[in-house]
Amino acid sequence: MNKIFPVLLIALFCACKSKKLVGEASANKELATVKVVQGHYKNLKDFSTVNIRANAKYKDDRQSHSINADIRIKKDEMIWINVKMLGFPIAKALITPNKVSYYEKIGNTYFEGDFSMLSNWLGTDLDFNKVQNLFLGNAIDDLTKQNYNTSIEEGLYKMVEKKKSTTEKEFYFEAANFLLKKENINQNDKNRKLEIAYPTHLKHNDVFLPEQINIKAVQDTQIHIDLYYKSVTFNEDLSFSFTIPNGYDSISVE
Repeated sequence: MNKIFPVLLIALFCACKSKKLVGEASANKELATVKVVQGHYKNLKDFSTVNIRANAKYKDDRQSHSINADIRIKKDEMIWINVKMLGFPIAKALITPNKVSYYEKIGNTYFEGDFSMLSNWLGTDLDFNKVQNLFLGNAIDDLTKQNYNTSIEEGLYKMVEKKKSTTEKEFYFEAANFLLKKENINQNDKNRKLEIAYPTHLKHNDVFLPEQINIKAVQDTQIHIDLYYKSVTFNEDLSFSFTIPNGYDSISVE
């Protein structure tokens, strides 16, 4: 269990109680990259906290699990996750800009360290902002800090990073609200590939969020995570308490 939990940490998000399916449109004319980027970031809304209930299905080459999770995000500061299986709490995590911490009850083990654990398992470099962006349905990277070639592919605006490196990045957006539909990050020299897809979106209190997230990470093995959203509330006074129980054994993740 302790080997799948860090992957599940970044595999969860939600949908609001009052749901409105977002209408989308196909790209039918080319736009400058700056227009696509500006359109995408116009969707960002200000909030202080998000309280989420979600479920997810996890599968790799050896096992599969269905879980539920309570997720609390204090914007730009912390992400708190309480994971349940069959209604029983099995693990808890706290992610901050400086550290990833979690413990799991089945093996009485815990981990405290940097983002290398999550980065190694999902096959791309991660930090707090990238994990938060994944939850919110935003492009993982800050699109204003690189240059891209933009074209139309299968009715979506496709942005490909111009900079030549061992890591190839692609971002795809629909045309009505420039919502992210999928992103691909390939590290060919390490034989690692991460695909994140957002099939549908919902609008909650003027905030666009994914309705479903599909993640596929390929390196030595394949990991599939399908996310389904249950409920979300904004700007509540939330608790982010986290204490590793006494007697648990520290583990390292390679």
